[in-house]
Amino acid sequence: MQGAIDQRERLELLLDAVVTMATDITLDGVLSRIVEVASRLVDARYAALGVLNPGEGDRLQTFIYHGIGPESAAEIGELPRGHGLLGLIIDQPQPLRLHDIAQHPASYGFPPHHPPMHSFLGVPVRIRGQVFGNLYLTEKNDGSDFTTEDEEIVVAFAAAAGVMIENARARDDQQRLALLEDRDRIGRDLHDLIIQRLFAVGLSIQSSARLPDRDEAADRLDRAVSDIDATIKDIRRTIFALGSRAASSDIQAEVTRVVERAAATMKVRPSLSLEGPVRTLVSPELAPDLLAVLSEALANAGRHARATSVQVRLRAGEEIVLTVSDDGRGIPQAGVHESGLANMKWRAEQRGGTLTIESSPDAGTTVRWAVPRA
Repeated sequence: MQGAIDQRERLELLLDAVVTMATDITLDGVLSRIVEVASRLVDARYAALGVLNPGEGDRLQTFIYHGIGPESAAEIGELPRGHGLLGLIIDQPQPLRLHDIAQHPASYGFPPHHPPMHSFLGVPVRIRGQVFGNLYLTEKNDGSDFTTEDEEIVVAFAAAAGVMIENARARDDQQRLALLEDRDRIGRDLHDLIIQRLFAVGLSIQSSARLPDRDEAADRLDRAVSDIDATIKDIRRTIFALGSRAASSDIQAEVTRVVERAAATMKVRPSLSLEGPVRTLVSPELAPDLLAVLSEALANAGRHARATSVQVRLRAGEEIVLTVSDDGRGIPQAGVHESGLANMKWRAEQRGGTLTIESSPDAGTTVRWAVPRA
């Protein structure tokens, strides 16, 4: 009976993970979420996702890991490049379970300061039939080997993860296309308006030097100076427009998009209020943390709150303050993933901020994440 309950909980976690990843807007965010959720699905101490390099050079383009702290990672040094057992799974992208990594003929060994790892489960992550990367899990927390059921659930998760990765890459491509279109438009504006005007001013100044009438020459030079002033103003407007578009990237639109995606999976549509110069004060460096916290808070409200009302408020001032409130049943004694709350707290503390959570039974929950503006 206990095994059936565990399996049901894992299936619920798998569904929750797919829904949550669908609200993430960045490829990096999706990849990090995949690694974290995979480790929870099979109770693995360590997890990693190796993204294959489509070109020459190292076999792994990116290696994202979970379970190793920053100090330990610094001691280990260079990330894996796709040798040994990882290289075998690259060449033969099929699920692989091992009792002890060191006993496999393809084992490459570990560098100094690397934590000991024995049991192993690896599965490929595919996009449209092509292998995007491989998901690696090691060391079950209870010391046992990975099971057939573990393999099945991770294979199912890897299939869903491939879809999420493809969607995130498509969003990244759309953003890059929008940026290229902006550059093309600005280039046309500079050529059609500003460069042509400066060229005309130059011709006017050149011809005024040959005028015998000093007064007429002075008038023409005055007009040229006025044209140059107008051109400088046009250049400033163009630069300001470019800066506004780049700075927004667009954080206000991205926040709105996260809320809309969450609304599609929740029984209630969250309301959104924005206060202060959000686009100006939320820096590009801060935006990923803000969006990750918003996604996690909305996912928790959708999974656990049973609310009839959810409010999202983002205020930009001396502090950037994100508040997510609901009128639901409060935080249950069990079922809320501590790692999600810990991640939100960590993202606040890393920026010198705070995370506070107020919750009462049947009186709702308020999550307040506040950090100094960058």
